[in-house]
This record gives sequence, structure tokens and C-alpha cells, in this order.
Amino acid sequence: MSDAFSVLVVDDEEMYAQAIAAELSRLATTCDLATTAREALERAQSGRYDLILLDHRLPDDDGLRILPLLLSRQPQARLVMMTAYDSVPAAVSAIRLGADDYLVKEASLQPVLDRVQTLRRRKEMLAQGWSEHAREGLLGRSPGMLKVIEQLEQLARSPDTTVLLTGETGVGKGVAARFLHRLTRGGAEPFVTVDCVSLPPTLAESLLFGHEKGAFTGADQARAGAFEEAGGGTILLDEIGDMGEIQGKLLRVLENRSFVRVGSVRELPLRARIVASTNRDLSAMVEEGDFRHDLYQRLSVFPVHLPALRDRGDDVLLLAEHFREFFARKLAIDLEPLSEDIRKRLLAYDYPGNVRELKNIMERAVILAGGGRIELRHLPERLLADRPLRMEAPGSIPFEFVPGVDTMKSLEKRMIQEALARAGNVKSEAAKLLGISRFQLLRRMERHGLAERTSEREDDPEA
Repeated sequence: MSDAFSVLVVDDEEMYAQAIAAELSRLATTCDLATTAREALERAQSGRYDLILLDHRLPDDDGLRILPLLLSRQPQARLVMMTAYDSVPAAVSAIRLGADDYLVKEASLQPVLDRVQTLRRRKEMLAQGWSEHAREGLLGRSPGMLKVIEQLEQLARSPDTTVLLTGETGVGKGVAARFLHRLTRGGAEPFVTVDCVSLPPTLAESLLFGHEKGAFTGADQARAGAFEEAGGGTILLDEIGDMGEIQGKLLRVLENRSFVRVGSVRELPLRARIVASTNRDLSAMVEEGDFRHDLYQRLSVFPVHLPALRDRGDDVLLLAEHFREFFARKLAIDLEPLSEDIRKRLLAYDYPGNVRELKNIMERAVILAGGGRIELRHLPERLLADRPLRMEAPGSIPFEFVPGVDTMKSLEKRMIQEALARAGNVKSEAAKLLGISRFQLLRRMERHGLAERTSEREDDPEA
């Protein structure tokens, strides 16, 4: 597969399209031309493009109508709509349908070429620094993921800021931490992960801060801890919600930007950025007395929430195609793009294991296919059940999905309303019924305009 930046130009003005193609060839960019909507859809079905330049007016169809069809066949591509006339309503419609930008054609091709160069540089950054992270799920065009990427890019300019990554298991919190580290440090400094779940209480202080020789029985020699080993890089405190009694000492490290080895009195400077991650609702844990309020405040200087895969729309297809290509390349086999039947099944599933589960599904499917194309029989049974999809959570609040009537958004809203009603509008209880954290419930209630339904004693100023 070629790594060259590839562009599909869809424009019925052949001279204009050929002029763009000529300029792009000087930029070492491959370019295909289509003068009709039908030809564009055919090329999108058979080729693979990084960018689609789409004219608004085509002789056989409207560019806005085929825009989502092109993106469904090229989920990895960015799309820029072009038009000879400036139209705010058309621009808004294009962006809503998935376009990255909306450009008015000018005598000069420079605005178009500048946009191509910007998107090409983005691909180069992906190739250099994102390849490992992309296959783990930090790819997406959904509003939630674009916001995450924007926040991480902002944080890269502030290397000492403490970051709190939140989200369900499997959404890619560790991947986001590594990506932030690469953006900030360029990969030159260490990246150290501390698994707070398996941190032994009796050795936690030594493992985090290090110890001097003779500091305790068995300390036969001095040893650097995780904070020291991280140097000027990044230390990830994975699942910080499971950290026990050492919370107080971690708080002092954050406050003073220094730490002391066990058995020593000499303070060592903290040079690393601290990134904490959790799939738990820390604010609820604070209310219940399971997590220190002052530590929570210190950690949540800049919270970044990674959305669940089921809330990311067509990112599922983008990731699925990415995993298909990755595992096919790894196994040295040729595989066709995913069929419409496969895409429908992938979009219909709820992914309780999030991106990690999708990755496993695609790896299994590629292995079973062995070449040619992935078929329905290569998918797990849970994706093939011939019955209405059901969303159930602990507490038995089932809903049937009726195709053509219900949407994911309406179904989720009904579930939340039912859970709140059964829990007497107490958010923490409703969250338990739904099998999610209180923090996640608050986010979803805001999204559906249900905040007014909550009990006043449960109001959360940070929701």
C-alpha cells in the first residue's frame, strides 16, 4: 500500500480540476479526477483517498447529497466542499454532514493547495507519531474525539500541567496519555506507567518515590522510584481511583513539585508531567469518603473525557477499516474493504468493551478470512443475533430497539428517564441501575437536557 498522500477531485469543470491535479503533482501527491457524482462514487468504492475535494454542483447530482455516501465508502478520508458561490446555509450543511471545510473557488488555487498541505502534514504526523496509537483507537472524526485531540494538543504546550483522563474501560486512556507524551516530549524522555490497582500498600511509597539502602528490611541497595525514573517525561497513574492510603503523600508531591525517597530527608524535584486516569467517578468517591477531595482538586486541573465507542458514531467504521488494514498488513494478506453488510453489523453493536473490543473483533475476523473479504460468518455471534437489539444494565431496565423508529439517542434518553424514575431522581442510584458511573450519567443527562429532573440534594456544580 502506498504511503503517498492521495486526493480525489470531484468537479465538473475539467480545466479547474486538471489545474489542481497539476499543482498537486508538484507536491508529490497522487490525484484522481471525477467529473460526475456517479464517477466519484465508483472511484470511492475502488480506491483509497486521504482527501476528497468535492464540488457542490455536479451535472448528475448534488454534492451535499453524495457527501455522506463518499465518506461512508472512504471513512478515513477528510473532505473539503468547494463551490463557485458563497453560501452560508450550504457551508453549515456540509460541515454537519461531515466535511472538514467549505471553500469558495477563486482564480488562485492557493487556498485549496494550502488546505491540502495542512491535511497532508497531519497525515505525516500520524505516520510518525500516531501509528501505534491509531490502531488502539485514538482516531476519529466524531465531535467527542475531535475535542479530545484538540485538548491534548493544547496540553502539549503546557508540559507541567497535571491531566486527568476519564472514561470507560477500553476507550484508550493509556493511548491518549502516550500520545500527549509524544506531543509534549517528542518521545525522548521516559514514559512510566504505575498500575494503581496492583500497587502493594506496604511497598507503594518505595515504588513511587524510591528508597535508600537500609531504609527497611530487605532494602539492600538504594533504588529509584517511578517519579525519579520518569525524569523529565511523563508518569501515568493508571486507575488512580484505586490508590489507597498513599493519597496524602501523592497530594504533597503535587503541591510541592518534589518528593523524598524512603529513608532520606533530601527532596528531589519532580520534573515529569503527571497524568492520572480512571474509569471510576472520582467526584462520587469524594462524596462517599473513598477519595481525598484535595487530591481530586489537584488532579483535575485539566480533565479530558474520552467518549465510549457507542457514542462516537461512524468512528466505528473508521477504526474498523484501520484495524482491517493493520492486521492484513501484519499477516501479509490482501483484504477488500468492508462490505455494507459488515458495516451495518459493526454500527449496530454497542461495544461494552469499547475500542479494545472492536480491535479484537477485527483481528479475529482478519485471521478467519485469511484473504479476499471479511464475511458475516467471520464476526462473533454476539454481532449476528437475529433479534431486536436490547440494551440492558444491572437493575434490569430493558429496552428493545425497533429499526426505523428508535435511534441510539432516543433509546438512551428513555433509559435514563426510566432509571431516574425508579431511583427517585437520585443520580447515584440511577447510575447504579444503568451500570455506569455517576459522572457518566451526569454527562448523558446534560446531553439529553434532563438536568432539571435531578434531586436538588444531588446537584453537582461540576456537572
